[in-house]
Amino acid sequence: MPTPLIAGNWKMNGSLDLIESFGRALADAELPSRLEVALMVPFPYLEAASRALTGSRAALGAQTLSDQPSGAFTGEVSGEMLREVGASLVLVGHSERRTLFGEDDSAVLARVRRALECELTPVLCLGETLEERDADRGEAVVIGQLEAVLDGLEAGQRSRLVIAYEPVWAIGTGRTATPEQAQAIHAAIRRRLARYGDGLAEGTQLLYGGSMKADNAADLLVQPDIDGGLVGGASLKIDDFLAICQSAG
Repeated sequence: MPTPLIAGNWKMNGSLDLIESFGRALADAELPSRLEVALMVPFPYLEAASRALTGSRAALGAQTLSDQPSGAFTGEVSGEMLREVGASLVLVGHSERRTLFGEDDSAVLARVRRALECELTPVLCLGETLEERDADRGEAVVIGQLEAVLDGLEAGQRSRLVIAYEPVWAIGTGRTATPEQAQAIHAAIRRRLARYGDGLAEGTQLLYGGSMKADNAADLLVQPDIDGGLVGGASLKIDDFLAICQSAG
């Protein structure tokens, strides 16, 4: 099975002081040997985080990228810029990007392609709303979002994705999918991946991204198709984030 990955998404939070504190804590932490760790910090903090995380096992990630390499796109950030400041991963298609900034499936695919062109690992986010889940459309929505990207990539590109399932109804609401609910969707994602090539399902890291916390991480991470977590609010608290990392060992 894939190596577990715990990735912290700071969203529009954090500070230089917090980055320095995380850098020291991660450098000193005794983490499970079979574990990957990443922090997705706001754009202005990427270079500081790159320096602070030097000497730790944590990789640096960004929270989105432009689908263009350069040009007159005020406020946008290119994949080349992210690579230059040390990022190796980037979130693509996070529910907040889809709902607040209008990124549809075609926009998500374009950003995935740009990330791959820039040698960044796209962390592709998938998830359904409460209304979609209550209408028994949750799995269909998630699989549709997945296929919209996989159908637009070549076989070698598909194997470079990390996938994060983030039920929109469980983000920032305090609600969390039960381990069994999360596992069911993860299993459906892995079954669909298997249709796209030998070894793709077994080799792709599948993360759960719906309000994972220190007190529920172990129950989620023990599920057979959950390979790690995309952690929101708890990733801003050093002790909680490290506790989640320990749960993945």
